[in-house]
Parts: sequence; structure tokens; C-alpha cells
Amino acid sequence: MKFHSFPLPFLTWLCALQAASTVFAQTGGADIVISKSITKTIPIALSGYSPETRAILEFDLSVAGFEVRSSNPQYTLTGATSGDVKGTLTDTGNQQALFARVYPGGGARAQAHALADDVVKTITGTAGIARTKIAFKLATGQRNKLGQNVSEIYVADFDGENSVQLTEDNSIVAAPSWVPGSLQLFYASYRGGSGPAIYSHDLRTGNRNAMASFAGSNISPAVSPNGSKVAMILSKSGSPDLWISNLDGSGLKQLTRTKGAEASPTWSPDGKTLCFVSDEPGRPALYTVPVGGGEMVRLKTGGVVHCTEPDWSPDGKWIAFTRSAGEFTIYVVAASGGDAKAITAGEDPSWAPNSRTLAITRGRGGSRKLSLLDVPTGRVKDMAKVSGNCSQPSWGK
Repeated sequence: MKFHSFPLPFLTWLCALQAASTVFAQTGGADIVISKSITKTIPIALSGYSPETRAILEFDLSVAGFEVRSSNPQYTLTGATSGDVKGTLTDTGNQQALFARVYPGGGARAQAHALADDVVKTITGTAGIARTKIAFKLATGQRNKLGQNVSEIYVADFDGENSVQLTEDNSIVAAPSWVPGSLQLFYASYRGGSGPAIYSHDLRTGNRNAMASFAGSNISPAVSPNGSKVAMILSKSGSPDLWISNLDGSGLKQLTRTKGAEASPTWSPDGKTLCFVSDEPGRPALYTVPVGGGEMVRLKTGGVVHCTEPDWSPDGKWIAFTRSAGEFTIYVVAASGGDAKAITAGEDPSWAPNSRTLAITRGRGGSRKLSLLDVPTGRVKDMAKVSGNCSQPSWGK
């Protein structure tokens, strides 16, 4: 079914997405080191840039764990924005120039993002995330003729710029999930009126199809790292259980059979294990199960209860989740289980490709907003360019 056609600028940034690559938390005296990057902010000075380009660089670098300052910087980035953006990165300790590059084409914003990514890669050894995309849900504040609170799926640059509405369902939508390395999303929508179905949506053509529309609930799609399978929650056999299938819905396989309700599956990077939520013990907790089938095993979270919304880091080391009791809080735990550590207030964690940064939702009720959390330093930057009641971010990988 042809759903929506998009203008050329939209397709241009979609192509850019396809081409783009791709804790330290002080809590009770314990440290969590999430990435290979150092766990303190990296001081860097900027000079020679226009206010617009400087603001972009400051945002990009701050999210990646840098601190832009003029006094005692460890690195300096100098350049100009007369014409193409230019950048010379220097180690101030030995005055060695680490690179000197020009970024032609694509506009000043794209050039600044590319420069920021090169700075991050050069200094930390980890790919930058400034040219990635985030899908999310936006509540419109309207009600449809069925009395539903209307929401739609949007996609934006990682900093909130260039936000584009993907759906016009005038209904409830939820849980966008990218097909890794492609321009395709899965999400749930109530657009049929009778209940939620899971849709696949090709962002290049606007074509979408209902890949799971059984009686009852069809929710929480999560695409495997190799893009061949979808995990989801279906109630076709009674209670909401965890299922997997091929991308087109064929090869359906049930993985859990509990009297409780399962929710929010997330894949291990090797595609062999799923982590998910189950309230089988009476309150929500995290479990893992082999994709090939087997017993579900409770993931140890060090006494933290009401665990929801897990997301497995791309490097396989960590699972971020929400403690949904009292003030919603983002926690991180080793993928093998252990003591979970609180990072910041928020919910809906989604890892960036760098396994360092999380997109999260902050606020409650009608004033939710999207923010970016640098997990090793604990710093949070709002995606201020995205306005409205936003939630459920999903980072493109």
C-alpha cells in the first residue's frame, strides 16, 4: 500500500542517514565505565567559527563527552566558515596538528556535523554520532472520533533539527524501531480502529504493510541486528507473550508462555538472545531468553525493582532500562546482570551506535521532551529543536 510520498529534501537526508556510520555514573561510590573513551569531560577550545557553526559544534561535542572552554584546553579546534567549513585539530600539550580538513558540500550544518564526528573519532577512537537519526512518537494533543489521544511517528537529526512527520494515522502509534543499516521502520499503530497492528514502513518510498495484525495486541516490534527478524509482543495465544518472525511476518515462533504479560523486547548484538520485561513474578522485571528457544531467565539488577523498557547496547556490554516506580529513573546494568546503577531521571532509553550516549524521555504527562544523555559523564542535553510532547526515541543504527 502506498502510504506517503516524501519531498526531495527528505529523501536527501534519508540518503545521508544510510551513508552515515553506522558509565561513568557516580552512584553510591561505584563507577560504571561504559565505553573506551575516558570517563571525564575532554576540554577543547574552538575558534574561528561563525556563531551558528560554533553552536552546532558545541552541541555535538558536548553530547560526546567534550567540554568546550577557553582555559586550559587539552585540544584546540580552529577553522573558518567563509565558504566551506574548515577544521584544524591540535593537541595543545605537544602542539601537534592531528588533522587539517575542509568539508565541502552539503551545507554548513552537515559540514559542522562531519567535522564534529572527525574530532570525536580522532580523539576517542569511537565513531561520532552527529549524522545519525532518531525516530520518536509525538502526541498531538488532539483526540480522534474514537476518543483516542492522537500521536504520530516523526524522524529528526540526532540534535532535533530537520524533524519530519512520517505518519498521518490520526490514531495511536507507538514504539518505532529501525531496521539496522536501512531506511525502514517498524512500529505499532491503531489506525485500523479495532486494535494495534505492527507495520513496516519504507522511508524511501512511503510504502508500508501490516506485518502482524492478529486478534488482540500486536505491539513492541524490535528488529534484529542483522535486519532479518522481528521480535514482538502478541496476545494471539492468550496473554501477551514474546514472539519472533521474519521481517514479512512469516516463520512466526512463540518464545514465552506465561500467565503474566511480556513487553519491550531488545536484541543482543549477536542476535542470539532477547532481553524483555515480564510481570510474571507479580511486578515487572527483566528476563532473557535464547532466540532459538529455551527457558526465560531473570536478569539480576541488584535489588532494583519495577524494571521496564530495556535496551541492549550495540557493543553488547550493557543494558539500559527504566525503573518505573516513583520518579522514573534510567539505570544501566551489565548485560550479564549485576548491580544496576542509577544514571538520571527519565525513561525510554535508546542507545546510540557509539554505546555511550542514550536518547531518553524526560518529564511526565503532557510536557515530555527528548534529551541526550552522555552516560560516562552523566550530562544531559535537550533536543531543543524538537517541540511538543515527545517520547519513545529510537536511535538509527
